[in-house]
Amino acid sequence: MSLVNLIVFVALLAVVVTLVLGLRSMGRGGEYDETHSEKFMWERVGLQALAVALLIAALLLMNA
Repeated sequence: MSLVNLIVFVALLAVVVTLVLGLRSMGRGGEYDETHSEKFMWERVGLQALAVALLIAALLLMNA
């Protein structure tokens, strides 16, 4: 596995972990959800953007 593939895999794994944490927060509900749900959402969106950018970079590097 190349370094680029490993970095993309780690970014995708971070997205999944953040998604699970957000779902767990919604499941708990109450005050915990009110204080953490928006944070988890923005972290997930940012990590998804990073993962997409890394995937595009990996594709461009493979074609170069």
